[in-house]
Amino acid sequence: QVQLVESGGGLVQPGGSLRLSCAASGFTFSSYVMSWYRQGPGKERELVASIVNTGGSINYADSVKGRFTISRDNAKNTVYLQMTSLRPSDTAVYSCTATRFWVEYWGQGTQVTVSS
Repeated sequence: QVQLVESGGGLVQPGGSLRLSCAASGFTFSSYVMSWYRQGPGKERELVASIVNTGGSINYADSVKGRFTISRDNAKNTVYLQMTSLRPSDTAVYSCTATRFWVEYWGQGTQVTVSS
């Protein structure tokens, strides 16, 4: 069955870094656009970053440009989100998604808390 399993979340101080991973299985990973979304407390869900199947096109939310980097390894069926210069406003549950045409899969999410 389809699985997207996020890992790498946790508690980090402002200015710190974290690397999230999302391991995929049960579908042809290399055919899907992979994205990271987040939803903070009391906030609407936000698209953080996305990367096409070849990695040739990448998009970021304005709020994370220059601080976050999305990447993928099609050989490992994994997408990553490197987060640097973290701020308290980055506190959220981060979820990865896989999208191809009308098909979309979601992971269960991983909590990121930025606090001193």
